[in-house]
Amino acid sequence: MSPRRIAIIGLGRMGWHMAAHLAKAGHVVSACDVVPGVAEKWVDENGGSAFTDAAAAVVGCDIVVTSLPADRELFAVADAILPVLGNGSLWVDHSTTSAEGARVVHARAAERNVAFLDAPVSGGVDGARNGTLTVMAGGDREAFDRAESVMSSYAARITLMGDSGAGQITKMTNQICVVGLCQALAEGLDFAESAGLDVSKVIHVMLQGSSASWQMANRAEKMLAGEYNYGFSTTLMRKDVGLVLDEAKSMNVPLPVTTMVGEMLAEVSRMGGDAWDWCSLMERQRHSH
Repeated sequence: MSPRRIAIIGLGRMGWHMAAHLAKAGHVVSACDVVPGVAEKWVDENGGSAFTDAAAAVVGCDIVVTSLPADRELFAVADAILPVLGNGSLWVDHSTTSAEGARVVHARAAERNVAFLDAPVSGGVDGARNGTLTVMAGGDREAFDRAESVMSSYAARITLMGDSGAGQITKMTNQICVVGLCQALAEGLDFAESAGLDVSKVIHVMLQGSSASWQMANRAEKMLAGEYNYGFSTTLMRKDVGLVLDEAKSMNVPLPVTTMVGEMLAEVSRMGGDAWDWCSLMERQRHSH
């Protein structure tokens, strides 16, 4: 698509890199973060304009991209920008929120003729940095078609999953599957280590077999080394698991493994691991015996 003026709100570990890809694609970026100095630092590296106020950031932009921590921040941004956005504007939200929160903002945006997509992502910080994220979107087909070329600046796989909220439900499904995988990986690595095996060799062998996974390929060696200063924090994964369990309760769907891993992540937090990558489940596993 031709260069556009795009506001991106939320320059955390994910949003920072997504914004950089938009700038590299030739778009004029209005970069916004509530933390003083963050947007200015991003602009120093990438160009564009820096803001701490969301309403000011979207002035003159007909496309908004957000990457926010949770429902509360999403609603606050909606309060700030919906009165300012022009008729026919497009808002792509890459936050992980509740499905109901996404539907509420979708309805509020529609009242002002603003198209809204809930479009959570998978692939972690590495995926954002490399421009290879997976996007799972919920919303209207017309809005998705307009947004796809924008998202292709930082994503390799972009899929419309259904109506508003479907993107968030898909992300919850992803998190259900991945938390069980990571805990199983922590248990397996700890088991092999306790047995005196060369665990790097074990990982190499398993990557050739049926137990191979993205988590194993990208996190096993770091888990083995006890390196957790990167990636997706324990705090954020606990938030995601909470969203999953709330949604599952409303659907009357039992999630015993996800519930158990949620409790284990709480133990990691009590160990001082809130800011560690959530694969620090390995640390809890090592301290359990």
